[in-house]
Amino acid sequence: MLGDTDNRDQNDSRKTAIALILLVLVLVGAAVLMLPALGEIVSVADLNTGLGLKDAAGIGFFVTLVVMIVLAVAAGDGLIGEVQYMIGGFFTFFIFIWLMLAWIF
Repeated sequence: MLGDTDNRDQNDSRKTAIALILLVLVLVGAAVLMLPALGEIVSVADLNTGLGLKDAAGIGFFVTLVVMIVLAVAAGDGLIGEVQYMIGGFFTFFIFIWLMLAWIF
């Protein structure tokens, strides 16, 4: 009996490994096929202007919103008691991401 369970576990592990390897190969293939398109985007892009504070604020808001939603889902049932920390964390993340985007890009 124990041998059958081990064989099934090995088969499941093997199938999972093959699926992951195929997924990685498909992603690498897609990335290779997109290289010419990326080259065209980079060649016509005006990289000197950069992002202003206004554009960076919009991007930073949505990135922060997504991060906070992910953290709230991960927190689970403790979400209601953690609202005051979520609000403080939101503004901290927002300020940091906003200024880093404006500075770097």
